[in-house]
Formats: sequence, structure tokens, C-alpha cells
Amino acid sequence: MRRTARLLTGTALAVAAAGFVAAPAYAADDDGGGGGGLEVFPSQAVPGTQITVNTAECGTEGTAAGDAGAVGAGVFTLAPSAHDGEAVGQFRVPPSAQPGTYEIVAQCAEGDRQVTGDLVVTLTAVHGQEPRGSVKTGVGGALGPDPVQTAAGVTALAVAAAGGTWLLHRRARGDGI
Repeated sequence: MRRTARLLTGTALAVAAAGFVAAPAYAADDDGGGGGGLEVFPSQAVPGTQITVNTAECGTEGTAAGDAGAVGAGVFTLAPSAHDGEAVGQFRVPPSAQPGTYEIVAQCAEGDRQVTGDLVVTLTAVHGQEPRGSVKTGVGGALGPDPVQTAAGVTALAVAAAGGTWLLHRRARGDGI
């Protein structure tokens, strides 16, 4: 009985302590003094990806000035969208962006409200995003888009194969090579 009481008391104290620790962190995002409120999609991206940001924190017809300078993309504008009460803007992650977490900021035009969101830049494709384009390996591939060069290469291989077969056949017959 005493063991059960200790176990229940310990569990209750742990839950209460977790509640006190988590409460201030939740309240900090909801105080209206900035921080949070800017949705970044996709939140993980590779260099060259088009990023869309939106917020409902700037009012029903609100606009905002976005700043993606932390990642090297510069400023962009958020304008009212078809979704009631949301402002939307876009920017592209520069090809020179390094991996890391970057803060994207939007300053509402009315009310001096600032909202932020995070963008994680990676060098590997994120699930749902497939790489596009060819691999940049240097001089080029074996088969180019020129059909004349392709035909010449196939002909050269065929002549070499025929000549090798003829030489092996002569050697097998003992014709003196």
C-alpha cells in the first residue's frame, strides 16, 4: 500500500512539474508581442526551392514586408490571398545557401506586428521533393543529342567487333596470324 502511494505521488508530482515547465513556453508564443505566426512551406528545402510563406496575423486585408535575408534571398512582399484573412508571399532559396536553420521575418504594414518562422535548408532532397534536371558532371555524356555522332559511334563499335571476330576466326583456322 505504501509503495503504491509513493508511486502515485511521484507520478503526480512529475506531471505537475511538466505542466509548470511547459506553460510559460506556450504562453510566450501567444502573448501578441511577436514571434511565431509565420507558416513556411516547405519548412525544409534544398537550394533553388520556391518557398511560400503565409500568416493570418496581419488582419483581414493586411499586407506585410517579408525578409529572407538570413538565407540570402532578400526581401519579398506578402499580399492578401484568396484565403480570408491571410497574407501570402514567395521567395526562392538561393543556390548558394548553406545548410542550416534560418529565421524568416514578416513585418505587418499595419500595427507594427512582426511574425517569424523557420526554414531549414538541407543539401539532400526532402521526402516529397524529387531532384530535377541532369547531373552536372563536367564535359558531358557518351550519347549526346546529335544523331550523326551517335550513329558514327555505333558504326565504329560494329566495325571493331567485326574486325576482332575476323582475326579470331583466322587464328583459329591457322591462317598465319
